[in-house]
Amino acid sequence: MSLKSLEAKVRSIPDFPKKGVLFRDITPLLKDAWSLKEIIARLAGSLKGRKVSAVVGIESRGFIFGTALATKLGVGFVPIRKKGKLPWRTKRIACTLEYGQEILEIHQDAVKPGEKVVIVDDLLATGGTAAAAAKLVESIGGKVVKAAFVIELGFLGGRGKLKKYDVFSLIKY
Repeated sequence: MSLKSLEAKVRSIPDFPKKGVLFRDITPLLKDAWSLKEIIARLAGSLKGRKVSAVVGIESRGFIFGTALATKLGVGFVPIRKKGKLPWRTKRIACTLEYGQEILEIHQDAVKPGEKVVIVDDLLATGGTAAAAAKLVESIGGKVVKAAFVIELGFLGGRGKLKKYDVFSLIKY
């Protein structure tokens, strides 16, 4: 399956979630088994030659791609969630998202010191969420070896907030 055929399945929805925003909807990619399989294969391929101990997924769509990638790589999955959603002791960080502010959390023991991880999410937009996720992983001793995204909205400059990391994005707008 070509990258163009994956891109063609992304649905564009004008004025969602607010006027002036062109929302890139990944649900058609999720519904199509071959597209989903190809996305995970390409995310895994971006890690060729890198050893990772875990995949860290950002709530919520990062869970979809992150768990599938972790399964393919044969490693564990670590969720980063919004404040109050994790049941045990957490580290937290405030961040600015595309549409406001949020507090993200990770379990304090989710990643061991020195463990190498890849952070996965569906979308790289302004970079605030991914940068906060990387800081959370580092705050508990982990090392981010890659940040991987299905879609990147390059015009929003999110890559600039992730300069110190190896960034991979599959579909770029």
